[in-house]
Amino acid sequence: MNAVEIEEAISELALEAFDKDEFPFAFLRAFGNKETTIKRLRAGTTNKSDLGGVLQTNNIHIAVAGAGEVTHKLGELRESPATARAKARFILSTDGVDFEAEDLETGETVACEYQQFPDHFGFFLPLAGISTVKQLRDSSFDIRATSRLNRLYVELLKDNPDWGGSEQRHEMNHFMARLIFCFFAEDTDIFAGDSLFTDTVEQMSARDSSNTHEVIGEIFRAMNTWAADRLAKKLPRWTERFPYVNGGLFSGNVQVPVFSKIARSYLVHIGNLDWTQINPDIFGSMIQAVADDEERGSLGMHYTSVPNILRVLNPLFLGDLREKLEEAGDSSRRLLNLRNRMARIRVFDPACGSGNFLVIAYKQMREIENEINKRRGEPGRKSDIPLTNFRGIEFRDFSAEIARLALIIAEYQCDVVYRGQKEALQDFLPLDAENWITCGNALRLDWLSLCPPTGIGVKLHSDDLFQTPLDQSEIDFENEGGETYICGNPPYLGGTVQSAGQKADLEALFAHRARNWKSLDYVSGWFLKFADYASVVPADCAFVSTKSICQGEQVARLWPLIFSKGVNIKFAHTPFHWKNLAAHNAGVTVVIIGLTCDSSRKKTIFYGDGVGETSKRTVPNINAYLVAQPDVIVEPRSRPFTSVAEMLNGNKPVDGSFLMLDLDESREILRAAPEARTFIRPFLGSSEYIKGQLRYCIWVTEEDKERALSIPAIRARVERVAEFRGRSKKELTRRGVRTPYKFQQVRQRGNETVIVVPRVSSENRDYLPVGIQRQGAIIGDRNFALYDAPSWNMAVIVSRLHWVWIGTVCVRMRNDFSYSSTLGWNTFPLPHLTEKNKADLSRCAERIMLAREAHFPATIADLYDPDGMPTDLREAHEQNDEVLERIYIGRRFKNDTERLEKLFELYAKMTAPDKAVKS
Repeated sequence: MNAVEIEEAISELALEAFDKDEFPFAFLRAFGNKETTIKRLRAGTTNKSDLGGVLQTNNIHIAVAGAGEVTHKLGELRESPATARAKARFILSTDGVDFEAEDLETGETVACEYQQFPDHFGFFLPLAGISTVKQLRDSSFDIRATSRLNRLYVELLKDNPDWGGSEQRHEMNHFMARLIFCFFAEDTDIFAGDSLFTDTVEQMSARDSSNTHEVIGEIFRAMNTWAADRLAKKLPRWTERFPYVNGGLFSGNVQVPVFSKIARSYLVHIGNLDWTQINPDIFGSMIQAVADDEERGSLGMHYTSVPNILRVLNPLFLGDLREKLEEAGDSSRRLLNLRNRMARIRVFDPACGSGNFLVIAYKQMREIENEINKRRGEPGRKSDIPLTNFRGIEFRDFSAEIARLALIIAEYQCDVVYRGQKEALQDFLPLDAENWITCGNALRLDWLSLCPPTGIGVKLHSDDLFQTPLDQSEIDFENEGGETYICGNPPYLGGTVQSAGQKADLEALFAHRARNWKSLDYVSGWFLKFADYASVVPADCAFVSTKSICQGEQVARLWPLIFSKGVNIKFAHTPFHWKNLAAHNAGVTVVIIGLTCDSSRKKTIFYGDGVGETSKRTVPNINAYLVAQPDVIVEPRSRPFTSVAEMLNGNKPVDGSFLMLDLDESREILRAAPEARTFIRPFLGSSEYIKGQLRYCIWVTEEDKERALSIPAIRARVERVAEFRGRSKKELTRRGVRTPYKFQQVRQRGNETVIVVPRVSSENRDYLPVGIQRQGAIIGDRNFALYDAPSWNMAVIVSRLHWVWIGTVCVRMRNDFSYSSTLGWNTFPLPHLTEKNKADLSRCAERIMLAREAHFPATIADLYDPDGMPTDLREAHEQNDEVLERIYIGRRFKNDTERLEKLFELYAKMTAPDKAVKS
C-alpha cells in the first residue's frame, strides 16, 4: 500500500463505530497487513502481548484501555517486558475517545482525540515499510488532500463519463484546479469568512445533489465577473461575497460536472480540511497523479523530495546567492546589489511537471530576499522577485495548470510569512492574467522565445491564464537582463522504450548532427537543447539524468556535441539512488549534471548516496564520465592496446534449442546410446555459470560429424535444427542449414581452458563474477571468453580496478553491468607488466579459485552475495587488489574515485599517439 491508500483506510476506520476488540486488527489491516497475518495474530500464534493487547514483533504493541485510562495504559505498554522482547517500535493505546502513541525509537509522541488520529497517520508509516523521511511526515495534509481529491475525481467520472474522454478531459482537469484554489482561498482569508465556498455549496445545493453543479457554476461565474457587472449578469445575491479572481482561472467555460450525493459528500469533506497546511512544492506533484489514469494506481508515490531538488538548485545558483549574502554582512550597498541581482534572475524548467523545482527555487529566493530586507531595516518590504521570472514547459496540460497554481499559492504564502496577512491579501487579487508556464513539447518548442535573452518573452493573445496556444506573442519580463538558470528532472526513457513520437523528437534534434543517435536516452534531448540555447544566451543548467548518458557508447554519441557548443560541466553529483517516498523506496539511480558556458568557473564533484552526508571536491575539470580528468572519450577498440589476451564472444547456437539439453534429456540419450557421451558437453550461459544450473549441449566438430550423426537421437535433433534454420528470414541463419550439427557461431574447439566473463552481472557484487573453466565446457554467447589465456588475465578482470572501469565506461542495464569486450576490456589501461608481475597475479588468481573450491557446492551467486561472501574468498580478492594496485601506484588506492582518476590518466596517455595520428 502507498501512503494515500493507507490514509484512506485509516480515515475510514476513524469514522466507524469504535470496537475495542476489533480496533487493533483493523488498525494493522489499514497499514497493509495481510489477512493471513491478522489471522495469526488473532489466534495468538504470533501475538506475544502480555497486556491482553496485540503485539506484532518489530512493529507495534497495541492495547485498548478502559475509559479515561489511556495514558496509564500507554505507560504499561512502555514498561512491558514483551514490548522489549519483541523490539516493538511503536506503542499505542486508545479508549475510543482519546488516542495516544509513542515511537520508542525516536521518543516522539502523538496525543489527540480518537477521531483525529488519521491526521497523524504519517507517524505510523514505518508499519507499512514506508520511509519516514521528515518530508513525508510533514506532508500528511497533502497526502490526505490528495486522497480525498482522488476519490472525488473518480466519483465524478462515474456520473460524467464524457468528462473522462479526450475531448473533455481538459475541462475536468481545469475544474479540479478551480476547486483546489477555492479550498485554499476559503481557509486563508482570500475569501471573506471561514469556509465560504464549502458552506455555500452545502447550504445552497440540495441534499440530493441535484443542483450542486449549478451552484458551483454560479460561484465560478461570480469569480469571473467584476462586482460592478454582476447585476447585469444576473448573478444570485448569495454569490456577492465571492471576490473577482479571474486571472484566467475562472474565465471561459464555467460548466461543472453533475454531482451524485456521494460526490457532494466528498466535496464537503475536502472543504473541511485545513487548507492552510498545503505545501505547494509537494502537493502539486501528488495531485497531478489524480488526473492521470496510469499514475493513479501509484498515487502518492510520484513526488520529488525537497532535499533532492536542492541537490540540483544549490550548486546551480542558490549556494552562490547564500555565499554572497554571507559576504555582504550588514553592508547596505552590497545587500542592495544582491537584491537587485536576484530580481533579474530567471529560473526556467523545460520539464516542469507540476512545478516542484520552480516553487522550491522561488521559496528559497524569497527567504534570502527576506534576510536582505531585515538586514537593511526594511522588514515587510514588497518582493522585487517577479513570479513570471519562474518559467516552465510541461507536456501535460493539467500538470502545467497545477504548476501555475502552485506558484500562485507559494507567492501568497511567502507574502503572508514575510509581509503579513493584510499585505498579502491586498496584492493577491485579482490574479495576474499573464501566462508564464507553457503547455507543449519542450524538445519541439523554441526555448529562446519562452525564456529570451532580453526582457522580451512570450505573451498570451487572450487574458486566460489556463489556455496556452503555442503561437504565442510576447510577454515582458518585469526586470531586464539578468542571469538565466535552467533546471529540472526531464523524462529519462532509454532508446528501447521510447514511443514513436519521442523517437521523432530526438531525430529532429540529432539526426542532422550525429550518427547512431537512436540509442540515446530521451533526457539527452534536454542537454542538447540547453547547449543550443547557451550558445546564444549566457546560461547555466542542471538536470537530473539517468547515469547511462555518462556511460558506454552514449558518451561518445552525446557529449562531443555538447562540448562543441562551448559548454562544459560545472558540477556533477556522481550516481546515487533518487528515491521516491513509496513503500520499499523504489527508485532509479541517477546523476545530476550542471553545465555552463563559462570555462573559468570552478568545478565541483559531489559524492554521496543521496541519503546521508554528501562530500564534495573542487577539481580542475570534470569529463563526460563525471571524473576529475581531462575531456577524453573512451571509444570501442577491436583489439586490446595492452598485453592482455584477446577476449572473444561465447558460442552462439541459433538452433531453435534443439542442440540444447536439460539433465533428463542428456541422460535419456546416454541410456539409449552410451557412445553419445563424446558429443554431450556441459553448456554455460551466464545464468548457468553464475547460478550453477545444469545444462548441456550437443557439440559436434567437423571431423566427428559422421560418427555423431550415426546416433539416432543426435541425428533427429540435428534434422530439427536444419528445419528451424531453413525457415528463418535471416540469410546468415539460413546458411547454417549446411552445417546443422554445429552452432551457428563457433568460437572454441571444445578442449580449451576458458576464462569466463558473463555479459550481464549485478553491480551489487563487489567483484565481477569471473572464473576459469577447465577443458570440456562449452561457453554460450551470454558470456565473453578468453580461450587458453594465462591466468593472470583473470586476476586483472576480477580486480576492483577493473570493476570500477567497467562500471564507468560500459553500459548499465538497470542495476546490472553490461560487459563489453570492445569498450571494457580492450580499452582497460594496464601498465607494463613484468614477468614477475604476471607470476604474482597468476598466484592471486589461483588463490581466488582455491578459496571458491573450499566452499563447494556453493555457486558463484552464493559466494559473491554482498552480505554473505566468505571471509577467505574476500581476503583472496583483497590480496589480488593489493598486488595489482601496487603495480599502478606502489600502494593501495584510497577509494574508487582515486582508482578511476588514475585509470583515466593512463587512458589519456595511452591513446595520445592514436589522437596524434588522427590529427
